[in-house]
Amino acid sequence: MRTTTPHQHSPHAHGPTAHPHADAIQAQVLDLDAKVMADQVDAVIEWMPVRSAPTRIVDLGAGTGAGTFALLHAFPDAVVTAVDSSAEHLELLRDRARRDGLDDRIRTLQVDLDAADWPDLGRPDLVWASASMHHLADPDRALRTVRDALGDKGLFVVLELSGLPRFLSPDTPEGRPGLEERCHAALEPSTSARMPHRGSDWAPKLTAAGLEVAAHLALDVAIDSTENEAIGPYALAALTGLRRAGAELLPAEDLAALDELLDTTSPHSILSRSDLTLRTTRLVWAARRPDTDEADEADEADEADEADEADEADEADDPFSPAAEAANCERVLGSRRHGLDSAV
Repeated sequence: MRTTTPHQHSPHAHGPTAHPHADAIQAQVLDLDAKVMADQVDAVIEWMPVRSAPTRIVDLGAGTGAGTFALLHAFPDAVVTAVDSSAEHLELLRDRARRDGLDDRIRTLQVDLDAADWPDLGRPDLVWASASMHHLADPDRALRTVRDALGDKGLFVVLELSGLPRFLSPDTPEGRPGLEERCHAALEPSTSARMPHRGSDWAPKLTAAGLEVAAHLALDVAIDSTENEAIGPYALAALTGLRRAGAELLPAEDLAALDELLDTTSPHSILSRSDLTLRTTRLVWAARRPDTDEADEADEADEADEADEADEADEADDPFSPAAEAANCERVLGSRRHGLDSAV
């Protein structure tokens, strides 16, 4: 396994707010999301309109490797370059690769995706960016960089969240119904200011970067905690983030209700609830570079049509052209036929 670390990097904090241990906390959330959403990620990979099985893949914002490992299993002949700004995330990814015996198929790059210059990504057949593009300050520049890096028949897949996941029903918890939605509403202004591209329609951005959107997919997900044992720990991690970020924004009653849910020793702990349901929407865009061959054929067809139209115009202006002579004959014969018909 090859590892490249630039001299300068700027790790992104993916959680609701910056925190001294943000990487460790986010790594836990990423691993839980991978456990809960594994089937949905596999479904997206199966849906991707690839023209052939990719062998050179780049995972932008790879995190701890949920997408990287799913792609490696889906495409056994592929090698993945996992790119992330977090050294801790990439170390966790490498550890798992070694455990799974996949370290010879993975290259890691520690890169600030907001930097103007990226290291050489090669000519990938597939670039995968899951829940990473909305963190960038200048995603348009990143999209153009991906466009330039893609192979001629390469595919770029952008998978994004429409918003943060929800776990509690609107009438819970008892005594403070609607708690989760109030927390998200209180944090929305600061979250939107920090991540203005979250929830964007990426189709216009991809098109502006010189890519053609080949397909779009919306996945509405609802997974009950009885179906997946990771839902409870995922909800605990997510609400812990909300509690930390909302400490100065939420009323005391909501903070107390959150504290009770987050107290794992309490009978009211969120881990003891059987009514949790993960609700989220994942949006996916697949885009590729314009097909040069098809574009050339279209241009040639247009030029041929224009030439035919020009020839027809020239013939129409020439009184001695075959077309003009045929038209004159038809007028004469038509007049004679008309006269005969009148006589009869």
